[in-house]
Amino acid sequence: MHDHHRTPPTALERRVERLREVAEADPRVEAVLLYGSWSTGEADALSDLDAYVYVADEHAGALDGREFVSRLAPLRLAYTNLFGILAVVFDDLMRGEFHFEPGSAIAEIGTWKGMIHLPDPDTAVLVDRTGRLTEAVRPLAGFVPPDPAPTAEQLMGELANWTLMAAHVLARGETARAHAALATMVSPPQLKLVRLLRGSTAHWLTPSRALEADLPALDVARHTATTGTAAPEEVHRALANSWAWSRELAREAGQRWGVDVPEDLHEDVTKLIG
Repeated sequence: MHDHHRTPPTALERRVERLREVAEADPRVEAVLLYGSWSTGEADALSDLDAYVYVADEHAGALDGREFVSRLAPLRLAYTNLFGILAVVFDDLMRGEFHFEPGSAIAEIGTWKGMIHLPDPDTAVLVDRTGRLTEAVRPLAGFVPPDPAPTAEQLMGELANWTLMAAHVLARGETARAHAALATMVSPPQLKLVRLLRGSTAHWLTPSRALEADLPALDVARHTATTGTAAPEEVHRALANSWAWSRELAREAGQRWGVDVPEDLHEDVTKLIG
């Protein structure tokens, strides 16, 4: 008897299933591990297909990654990005990122604990001919939150260092560079520190992910105040707002976890920003 009420598979589910078929049909492929939103149960219609494809060591140099991925669906773009990963855009505008690694690299998965969380290993492991991958990812099922005190201390250092750099380049008249530094260098550790303080570390690797859902509205508003256009006066305002928030977060972390806050340095950075 057929279940006529079953939800039809999404485009991502169909492509994942196609990846399974292609990988299982290619004897050179030892295992496939999915990561990203699929492996955390957060995938939606806008999600990417992210995978590690482990190639048997004796074939590691012989498998053409671009040709392999083109078997899933027609490609409109395929190139090796700055991280050495094959980045693709399929014909339906779905994005994909594929790491091609030798099977021996499965042993390195043990070093991911504390950085990568795969709550359901059975969902993440798509293909595993030898059982090595399943065994390697099992320890990643348990979530390991960051250790508060040393993590807060490290993030406070990042914030003082990168804010000072942004202040220096802004004073030099490099407004675009200061604007970019706020977004790329200051914002990630700032959002990690606020997540640490709020006990919301599930999206640790990409701290801006689901920010609006994960953090209180007041924190979202404080973050928004650290952004703006690349006009000089707006960058200065955003930098001042960002540093004021960083100092508040640092003091809160200092009080909660006994972390030493370098108030003299912080005060000098405040004066420099003006």
